[in-house]
Amino acid sequence: MLPADIDVIVVGGGAAGMMAAVAAADQGEKVLLLEKNEKTGKKLYITGKGRCNFTNSCDVEDFFSQVVSNAKFLYSCIYGFSNRDVIDWFTAEGLRVKEERGGRMFPVSDKSSDVIRVLDKACRDRHVQVVLHAEVNDLLTTEDENRVIGVSLSDGRKIHARRVILATGGVSYPSTGSTGDGLRMAEKLGHTIVTLRPGLTGLSTKETDIRELQGLTLINTSQTVREVSGKKKLLEGFGEILFTHFGVSGPTMLTVSSKLGDRLKEYPLLLTLDIKPALSEEELDKRVIREIEADGKKSIGNLAGRLLPKSLIPVLLNRCYVDPQRRGFDLTRDERLRFVKEMKSFAITLTGVRDFNEAIITRGGISVKDVNPQTMESKIISGLYFAGEILDVDALTGGYNLQIAWSTGVAAGRAER
Repeated sequence: MLPADIDVIVVGGGAAGMMAAVAAADQGEKVLLLEKNEKTGKKLYITGKGRCNFTNSCDVEDFFSQVVSNAKFLYSCIYGFSNRDVIDWFTAEGLRVKEERGGRMFPVSDKSSDVIRVLDKACRDRHVQVVLHAEVNDLLTTEDENRVIGVSLSDGRKIHARRVILATGGVSYPSTGSTGDGLRMAEKLGHTIVTLRPGLTGLSTKETDIRELQGLTLINTSQTVREVSGKKKLLEGFGEILFTHFGVSGPTMLTVSSKLGDRLKEYPLLLTLDIKPALSEEELDKRVIREIEADGKKSIGNLAGRLLPKSLIPVLLNRCYVDPQRRGFDLTRDERLRFVKEMKSFAITLTGVRDFNEAIITRGGISVKDVNPQTMESKIISGLYFAGEILDVDALTGGYNLQIAWSTGVAAGRAER
């Protein structure tokens, strides 16, 4: 039996939707949250590899430098419910939190289920009525289509309310229920949908030898992305890189997918890895010479094992046209220098981003030109609000995207305060 006399309907029980429901209930509104899945927080459950990096402790002013799309649109809602406010809110609601590298905030338990549990309890405590297995397929409007007055469910039932908050997410990880339902409903009412693209995802590569490195992770590498000509430097990073069945992944590569993904649709880019960033080329050459002088009767493939992971050695030596079975003593100066240079500038051609099945977020969505940045209400039709990934806003990894979900959710929930 669906409730009557509802003030606010929230469509979508993810991060933004649950926070919007709580914020609206805190204003004394009677709130109904509709979730089509069997439980709330399904995508939230897998964020941060199941640990849930729920925000970042950076200075609020620094937050916006991590936003890739439409940072200015977010000023009002971020300052209205900042990352510090989020940390304080979860702490007050009983979540024990901790800070890790780069200001990333996690639950002490390292379990995203604890974040969801806090949100579920917050909804219960505020008498938010949560209905699961409730799929919304359309928005109800007045005859002149000037105002949204409720929703229609896939089973034909209709529910009326003074306002509706769409928090249905984008289209990444569709298995969690993010299938673009809200985007379609909004577009039907005249909202502009900025082209959807995968964000924060791995990158495909051209070179076939990269596939031989599948499963290898290099912890400390210097990573530079340039135009294929090699002249214009586009992005730099340092840290972990993971080789996969399709190419490469890791924090810097996720950043590349969001910041340079649109370029990759047009033309490939050149990634160069410095595998030994702590050593100059000259220092690395001296190190190789010492290894050869100490044990040059062994094969170069064997000697290289003191410098590199086993699976990387044949790939590097093959690029240098050096037989791994050659004795170290037999290596010519030119071959040795080629090997050193390869370790300092291992080149990989990036050809594209992976699809929505693997993307952490969706880029694109409801155009921010159609939305009031203070309240998240539609400028096209009154009574309709948006929160979270459905909007054309996105950020880099580090808890920033979930912060956007919390802040936009609160702005939408508090809109009639």
